[in-house]
Amino acid sequence: MMSSFNQIIQSDKPVLVDFFATWCGPCQMLAPILKEVKANLGERISIIKIDVDKNQAVATQYQVRGVPTMILFQNGKPLWRQSGVMSKEDIIKVIVEKSNS
Repeated sequence: MMSSFNQIIQSDKPVLVDFFATWCGPCQMLAPILKEVKANLGERISIIKIDVDKNQAVATQYQVRGVPTMILFQNGKPLWRQSGVMSKEDIIKVIVEKSNS
């Protein structure tokens, strides 16, 4: 998992990683919001979900202490991170600002 994850985040287009857990209520609230973000931004972004219970090494590497935590990567570098649920508009705004800077 770790090597394929590292390949994915090396993309030159932004990759939003949603660290979640199946038992997490806020994570379930965030899932449809992220679907809308993807629908809005289309091919300009990749969104991947990482189950922290199944991928503890990745979660540990990026010091994910709470779920949901979103981390935006581009060219392998974390550009932004946020824990908790955000609105679709706020997430899109962050992605556009951070990935164009």
